Amino acid sequence: MHNRGTRRAVIAVAIIVLIALAAFGWKAFYPGPLAFAGGPTVPLSDYHAADPTGVPAELANADLVKRGEYLARAADCLVCHTTRDGKPYAGGLAFPLPFGTLYSTNITPDKETGIGDYSDQDFLNAVQRGIRRDGARLYPAMPFTSYGFMTDKDALAIKAYLFSLPPVHAANPTDRLSFPFNQRWSMIFWSLAFDTSRPFAPNTAKSPEWNRGAYIAEALAHCGECHTPRNFAFALDNRRKFAGEVAAGWRAFDITSDKGSGIGGWSDDDLTAYMSIGHASGHGTAAGPMGEAVDQSFSDMTAADVRALVAYLRSIPAVASPDLPATLAPPAPASPKAGPTADAVGKRVFEGACVSCHNWTGVSAITPYATIVGARAVNDRTATNVAQIVISGTKRSTPRDVVSMPAFGSIYSDIEIAAVTNYVTARFGSEPSKVTAKDVAELRNQTSR
Repeated sequence: MHNRGTRRAVIAVAIIVLIALAAFGWKAFYPGPLAFAGGPTVPLSDYHAADPTGVPAELANADLVKRGEYLARAADCLVCHTTRDGKPYAGGLAFPLPFGTLYSTNITPDKETGIGDYSDQDFLNAVQRGIRRDGARLYPAMPFTSYGFMTDKDALAIKAYLFSLPPVHAANPTDRLSFPFNQRWSMIFWSLAFDTSRPFAPNTAKSPEWNRGAYIAEALAHCGECHTPRNFAFALDNRRKFAGEVAAGWRAFDITSDKGSGIGGWSDDDLTAYMSIGHASGHGTAAGPMGEAVDQSFSDMTAADVRALVAYLRSIPAVASPDLPATLAPPAPASPKAGPTADAVGKRVFEGACVSCHNWTGVSAITPYATIVGARAVNDRTATNVAQIVISGTKRSTPRDVVSMPAFGSIYSDIEIAAVTNYVTARFGSEPSKVTAKDVAELRNQTSR
């Protein structure tokens, strides 16, 4: 009996050790988004500095709906749940993926097609855990792995704001996913493996401003959902946090502290301006999803919150992007006869549609927003964003007098768009791109929403 008890004890200890080793190994293999910071963390209730969650001090005494509106803006809910010409928050926005298309849902308080019947717990389950009211699992296109860091109080303030809006009766489109990706139940296992979110725990080794910036970036603005590369299972690879990724057919560039391909060479003023108005002198203008994020989210944040976000971004470990040049190209020659001449089609399109705003030098005389010298997009040899800007244009609303670029996707063929894209990168970038008409056609499909 004694030997049997000893064996059981040894087996139990061995199992515990194996579980501990497995947990340690898994944590090392798949770190959470805040693992890079190190230092001790404490539950929010035990943190004695300024509360990094919630709304800024200016709105501390505002009513619940007003606070929820600020948080909903910070969480960028409007952009993903509104089609180009649709009603706010009524859903229907398409997200083209390699294995099909997902559509955002109606989150107005309509009881039949929206979330009007959601209880507080239903809402928390959906936003923080990726579980719908009917028990079905959400796909990580809905960033519940980021929103899981959000406090219940903040999530329910967003719910109060959404429920204050007019209900919109708009049925949700049916997702079009191929097998086996259309099996929602399988997301149970995905969440178990890759959802590292938990209630935000302040880092006591960091400043209150850093903690506020971390909460905004990770729990609300979910910056990593676009800027962090994804692994084989479409989960965020936080070992290369904020190193850049292609999302929704646009390239979200490296925003680590790397001085070459990241934002390590940007000043605080540059970063503040880019997030507040979508433009920083010498660094270009936000377009595509980033332009939408500026217009509908970052531009509505207080100056203190933007500064906190900048402080947090400064702390992200540098990760170089080897396909991006460390040195950006200077202005091009003023004469159209100088510079690249090989692509006659690209030059013809540029002269007919682009030069009046962008100039032959790339430095606009009309508006700094049209200056393309120094922009990462024209120095990216994949030229993904250059082609997308030609196809879709830039529909910006911040600041009020901003000049937007018209879309040329319906005017020019895939061959012409590929040609002008390659001409632009050759003339204004560090290395010419080699975009083909097939590439342009694929980009059109990825942004057909």
